[in-house]
Amino acid sequence: MSPSTLATAIDLTDMDLFAAREPYELYDELRAHSPIWLHPETADQPEPFWLVTSHELLTKAHRMGPVLSHQTGPGRDGAGGITLTDVDMGPGIMMIMTDPPDHTRYRKLVSRGFTPRMVRKLEDWLRTSSHFIIDSLDGRTEGDFVVDLASELPLVVIAEIIGVPQEDRYKLFEWTNSAIGRFDPEFQDDTDPYSPANASMDAINMSMYALQLTEQKRRCPGEDMMTKLAQAKVTMADGTETELDDLEISLFFTLLVIAGNETTRNAITHGLLAFHEFPDQWELLRRHPELMPSAVEEILRFSSPVRYFRRTATEDLELGGVHIAAGEKVALWYLAANRDPEVFHDPHRFDITRTPNPHLAFGAGGAHYCLGANLAKLELEVFFEVLINRLPEIEVVGQPERLRDLQVHGIKHLPVRYGPVARADAA
Repeated sequence: MSPSTLATAIDLTDMDLFAAREPYELYDELRAHSPIWLHPETADQPEPFWLVTSHELLTKAHRMGPVLSHQTGPGRDGAGGITLTDVDMGPGIMMIMTDPPDHTRYRKLVSRGFTPRMVRKLEDWLRTSSHFIIDSLDGRTEGDFVVDLASELPLVVIAEIIGVPQEDRYKLFEWTNSAIGRFDPEFQDDTDPYSPANASMDAINMSMYALQLTEQKRRCPGEDMMTKLAQAKVTMADGTETELDDLEISLFFTLLVIAGNETTRNAITHGLLAFHEFPDQWELLRRHPELMPSAVEEILRFSSPVRYFRRTATEDLELGGVHIAAGEKVALWYLAANRDPEVFHDPHRFDITRTPNPHLAFGAGGAHYCLGANLAKLELEVFFEVLINRLPEIEVVGQPERLRDLQVHGIKHLPVRYGPVARADAA
């Protein structure tokens, strides 16, 4: 099937498609025939965009730096960002929507908390927390894996790192669901602006909470990320120093909360689903726990919790033999690149022994390589170690309910039967 035929058959901006399934066959066709392809305008996206699906071209795009901007491009009046739809608030201020040198200045404020050395200090605490989460099942034999287990460890971790009281972590869960589920009817009630399920109101509540927490940290500093942000001094381009303003702090808080728990939650859930679809790999990991590091890398490749990030060309350029004009949008489709047969043998097979495994779940290097990659890997490693020992017979017993969203490769619910729970001291 040619790309032109595919264009009339499937609309890659149709969120209902992704709520139903992941169209891997479409990615395969596009990658084989047109690894960089101009997706036509649609009812939801009135502007065409370039779609990159091959591992090689996506890696090249990452290495082009600000020529492919996270922020904006010509003719957009400062709007832009990382989604196909332009946003006005965020570009140039939120770290993920900035380019160097601004991005570098923002990143330095928090990067020390995510180094491999700092992250490894959390290992024992992560293991204890994972056992506590399993214990909290309290005899239940069936449940929703996402709500009961997969969401819990990332929430506990990001609350601890940021400095949010643990009793408030469920607010983070609700705000995250509202933000990533802004196009999913389950998480939205647009008829009532004061409803708990309202993205606009939740964004305001999250911002207010961030500013209240900042004031608290200024009065009573702690060893946490919000204390660092409350005390931070940013060196501007002209050499002057300034504190972060309220908007910068609110956007930093939002980014840390959402990126710090939603992607790991979905990687854990997709990981269990992959083990369900390939049960031989679950048994292999049970027999050979030393394979856990490579299993985590394969979970990340197979799940790719973020489908795509959008860039904007800041000047005319060439990628993959096509001309991209200044101001045009480019969507880097990680989920497709991580199934590229030119790089991964039998790419649709989940194989925990796969090596090397140069997946792009955290990006392809460069200034925007995922800040929390080391933490996410350790969370997955520890959680699955505890899960496979404490719930060795856990079983998926129903179809996953997928998030209605274009960017986030999310699962909202996954029905499971837990089976016997082994004691922590016997695991």
